[in-house]
Amino acid sequence: MIDLHTHTLFSDGEVIPAELTRRAAVAGYRAMAMTDHGDLSNLDLIVPRLAKVAADLGAAWGLTVLPGIELTHIPPQQMAFAAAEARRLGARIVVCHGETIVEPVAVGTNLAALEADIDILSHPGLITAAEAELAASRGICLEITTRKGHSLTNGHVVRAAQAAGAKLVINNDAHAPGDLLSPAMMRAVGRGAGLNEAEVDQCLRNSEALVKKALAQI
Repeated sequence: MIDLHTHTLFSDGEVIPAELTRRAAVAGYRAMAMTDHGDLSNLDLIVPRLAKVAADLGAAWGLTVLPGIELTHIPPQQMAFAAAEARRLGARIVVCHGETIVEPVAVGTNLAALEADIDILSHPGLITAAEAELAASRGICLEITTRKGHSLTNGHVVRAAQAAGAKLVINNDAHAPGDLLSPAMMRAVGRGAGLNEAEVDQCLRNSEALVKKALAQI
């Protein structure tokens, strides 16, 4: 299993990077990205620190670990600059905190993110058909999430993505050790969102493709 959306103590996660990656390895993950919440106030504090330790932690625990960021509650007009800045600082996976229905994310965030240099639009809530089509055209993955609250719109996201031909990934959005679900449970969440087994497998291949793309940048 691959999880490209996790959090450490650098934002609102409960554990340091070493513990998070160790727990992911023990849980059976083959690759992961550490994507703490960031905006223009803290990108330079988070991304270089994760980039400094990611490769060594991966080598130590036997999985691929990528430094990343989740651009969170950023004003839509700042999104493109923030994504570019995250890349410049060393983020190999750029996630944007989408318009989940359980938080007051600014209207227009999904669109701004899909027009920026990101890899994954996380929990995009009631994403529109036009936005899903933009994701498809730009090769940006939409997220099926196992996280409570954010997962309420998984079914809608699946239907929108399938109608538009957009790629999907399955992530935990892990903030605590208990959020690192087993690979079997992650697959079950995908099926619960309306995917069949072959479509779940495709989600995993989409995650693998993002990992390969990120490693090619190093």
